[in-house]
Amino acid sequence: MGINSHERVYEEAAASFGAALGRLARAYEADPDKRRDLLQEIHLALWRSFEGFDGRCSLRTWVYRVAHNTATSHTLRRRRANATFVSLEELDQVPGLQQDMGAERSHSLARLLELIQRLKPLDRQVIVSYLEGMDAASIGEITGISAGNVATKIHRIKSTLAQRFQEGGHYAG
Repeated sequence: MGINSHERVYEEAAASFGAALGRLARAYEADPDKRRDLLQEIHLALWRSFEGFDGRCSLRTWVYRVAHNTATSHTLRRRRANATFVSLEELDQVPGLQQDMGAERSHSLARLLELIQRLKPLDRQVIVSYLEGMDAASIGEITGISAGNVATKIHRIKSTLAQRFQEGGHYAG
């Protein structure tokens, strides 16, 4: 793929999936500054990845695969550095969470984001992709697991998140 083609595909991906990549970064990183860094990492990884993009999968699948892999690596680096997740109080201060939402809905969203951020990397990848509207086959293509296994994981993750959310507790993994 030539540089012009490489640039064109990247620009298409950034235009088509930019908002989704922002949501994905929010699901992996609660701290706004670190989230911006993660989003930059994702865009750099995407740019570099298009040298190897051969069209054997859809552009959407490629973008999500690269983004999730980058975000997972980011999360693992943070855990190795003994970083801790932010508290609910800090999440409530995230710009945009209060925008056009009632206080109760905002608090519920913050709790749900915290629970998602605490999932194991594969579970987080599956549920974030699901929340982005992907079907089990597409999620399976991104994660490398079967569509049936994806459907089972989605059901299990949703049940666990709902239970933890109702309990007001935290998902430990």
